[in-house]
Amino acid sequence: MKAILQDVYGPADAVLTLRDVPQPVPDKGEVLLRVRAAGVDPSVWHLTMGLPRVARLAIGVRRPRNPVPGWDGAGVVERVGPGVTGIEPGDEVFGNCAGSFAEFTLAKADRVVPKPTGLGFEQAAALPVSGVTVLQALTGGARPEPGRSVLVIGASGGVGTYAVQLAAAWGASVTGVGGADAEDHVRAQGAADVIDYTRHEITDGGRRWDVIIDNAGNRPLGLLRRALTPRGTLVIVGGERGGPWLGGLDRNLRATLLSPAVPQKLRALTAVTRRSDLLKVAELAGDGVLRPVIDRTYPLAEAAAAIGHLRNGHPRGKIVLTV
Repeated sequence: MKAILQDVYGPADAVLTLRDVPQPVPDKGEVLLRVRAAGVDPSVWHLTMGLPRVARLAIGVRRPRNPVPGWDGAGVVERVGPGVTGIEPGDEVFGNCAGSFAEFTLAKADRVVPKPTGLGFEQAAALPVSGVTVLQALTGGARPEPGRSVLVIGASGGVGTYAVQLAAAWGASVTGVGGADAEDHVRAQGAADVIDYTRHEITDGGRRWDVIIDNAGNRPLGLLRRALTPRGTLVIVGGERGGPWLGGLDRNLRATLLSPAVPQKLRALTAVTRRSDLLKVAELAGDGVLRPVIDRTYPLAEAAAAIGHLRNGHPRGKIVLTV
């Protein structure tokens, strides 16, 4: 079978190659998925680069333990491993796969769920990581509801698009932050207001929000808190600034340590894929609450170009590989 592989860390166009590799065999509790589409998200860039370097303790110190990148996948079940029930060959599913940039990949049986019938494979592949992240971000004190205001930073990207959609659907008044050419896209997802970050900072005018979802990861913690109501909730989803060792993780750690000492709730989110959340994402997508927006698709062989566009092209919504 064909798969994208990397033997070392580095820029995608330098380390990713399309090769022939043996088809994997499902073990106990696993399914073999014939991949029809694979989502591309920021974590793929980080893992390709091996950044932040502290993450290499988990993913491989000198080289990736799993040489095939990709987390999001949608396709057709080819085979099931021992002990798998409720899933059969021929089922159309989507979910979390370790190595979805390939013609076939393995997934734990409890990490894939039935694909909503109204969605194509490309749309379904755009859902797992970003959809679950938004669902887990907008919980607890960050739950949107009528009368609450929500600020989504990075509102035009994959996670941000879903965050605007879900917060607006649940009745909150949503403001999105994006570039000068992102306003139409962000408003189309349900935002009542849009801030052009190239002209204004979120603290301009003294406005405050009950909930801030920070997907961009490049604003100081103090600035974010000034834009938050006195008892508001900040959820940090991404972290793009900082040195090569910790990246934005130091800001996440400071928020976690500071939160118990202040009236505001400061939460650094590390999303964990659970079957219950995948099922909820599928339900929301089936009902039209979460609406996958595909900025661009690439064939599997052009995975490096897809990652480059994700990093530098300011995509509106998600990028997907077709297989």
